[in-house]
Amino acid sequence: MPASTSKQPKDVHSLNIGQALLPKITLKQLSVFISIYQTGSTSAASEQLHLSQSAVSSALTELEDRLKIPLFERIGRRLHRNDNAQAIYIQAQAIMSQCLTLEQYHQYQAGRIHIGASTTIGNYVLPSLIQQIYGDSPEAKIEFFIGNTRDVVAEVEQLKVDIALVEGMPRPTDSKLIEQKAWRHDKLIVFAKKDSKWLTGIEAKQKANNANDKNEMPSYQLTTKQLAKIPLLVREPGSGTRQVIDEQLLQYMPQAEVVMAIQQSEAIKNMVKADIGFGCLSQHVIEADLEQGSLIAIDIKEIDLQRVWWMIWHKQRHKSEIWQQFVSSLISDTR
Repeated sequence: MPASTSKQPKDVHSLNIGQALLPKITLKQLSVFISIYQTGSTSAASEQLHLSQSAVSSALTELEDRLKIPLFERIGRRLHRNDNAQAIYIQAQAIMSQCLTLEQYHQYQAGRIHIGASTTIGNYVLPSLIQQIYGDSPEAKIEFFIGNTRDVVAEVEQLKVDIALVEGMPRPTDSKLIEQKAWRHDKLIVFAKKDSKWLTGIEAKQKANNANDKNEMPSYQLTTKQLAKIPLLVREPGSGTRQVIDEQLLQYMPQAEVVMAIQQSEAIKNMVKADIGFGCLSQHVIEADLEQGSLIAIDIKEIDLQRVWWMIWHKQRHKSEIWQQFVSSLISDTR
């Protein structure tokens, strides 16, 4: 026998869902009903809702028509609740409460921002930025994610972060999903322990204008060939700091004997203070140690370790009011 070509009936429940999403009862009608129920008259409800009495009466009539049941008995100019009113009132209150909760949720979300930051920015710069947000918007709700640049970019791609500040330039493939804008300039510094054993035999240079100052910190300049003989402690692959080191320093040091990759900047500093080798980190990480004299900067001949910090966000990310305020403050920061 030929196969049956009869079509199966559509799911009635699925049709009802579509219809249920388009109710004919309005929130205005419900709010008018609630006000009349509470005040006992259309005139009092009109004052409470700042509507004309005719508009209130019309909304009540429309609601009763939609429900196909009367809610009040009209005796002269007075309204008396009938048996249907209380049950409808309870449901109307619940609906209006849910609507208010939804509005409050929107307001809550409008004041929320999730910021991502690569490690150096997150540890040394982000705190002051967060303080600024709270100064401008005390009710702001701030969350943040700190990781290396590669991890932060992944969070942005997955829409888990509203905006991120990173030290490395995003990959060309990221541009399909991500917007990026240059934000600040930073400089990486090669540094060593004061009186490091690795500087033995290397002549220090005194600054010309302080040649007679015995308290002046010695200044050293090394070639990449000299640096390649010294253990170098650097951040792990995937970090923005390491990206700059690879592109602007290590490519000129193919003969480097020891390069130690470490995930934490503080660990690198402490290992350099233990004289395990030299480090290379952002000026923000070591500036206090340089001022105190526990570490000294090493100039590498003909090598410039300047870099740009970037702000990045997903192209499809909703730009809330607090998002726009934060970006405006970043753009106005010309440091």
